Amino acid sequence: MIRILAFVAALLCVVPAVAQPLPANLDKANAIVIDTTKGRIVVKLRPDLAPQHAERIKQLARDGYYNNVPFHRVIEGFMAQTGDGKNFNGTGGSKYPNLPAEFSNVPYKRGIVGMARTSDPNSANSQFFIMFADGSSLNGKYTVIGEVVSGMDVVDKLKRGEPVADPDKMVKVQVASDIK
Repeated sequence: MIRILAFVAALLCVVPAVAQPLPANLDKANAIVIDTTKGRIVVKLRPDLAPQHAERIKQLARDGYYNNVPFHRVIEGFMAQTGDGKNFNGTGGSKYPNLPAEFSNVPYKRGIVGMARTSDPNSANSQFFIMFADGSSLNGKYTVIGEVVSGMDVVDKLKRGEPVADPDKMVKVQVASDIK
């Protein structure tokens, strides 16, 4: 009985998010839908700013690489990081090669999504982060790949930590145009 109740509770975390409509006028070919343990986040990708990075995010979503990946680093007032589908702790990348930087003049502010990297500007691979607040120190130093157009309230609910104990997860990540 307890196992059944736990299963139903887990379903309730994801099912309401799936029922939410996508924002109007969303270019579904350039958007990802992230269903998390806290609800749904919709990210409008910016291939006009970072075509290689936007394509990588879509490729990894289609590969299922991001499914069940934790938000491993969530810093209050700064950002929530995820995307390590290899080691699940922020130390891994995908099977694909690292990407060259595609920096832009778009400022880091609440809701902006950027690619995580090492100290090498050309080391972005699979991990990304969502800004909780302005982060002008990142401007021109990290690739902006998009922005949250729906679900910042969900991002705000993510468990905090560096690393996060019992982290929230991206249960399923899809390119919006692939959702049936």
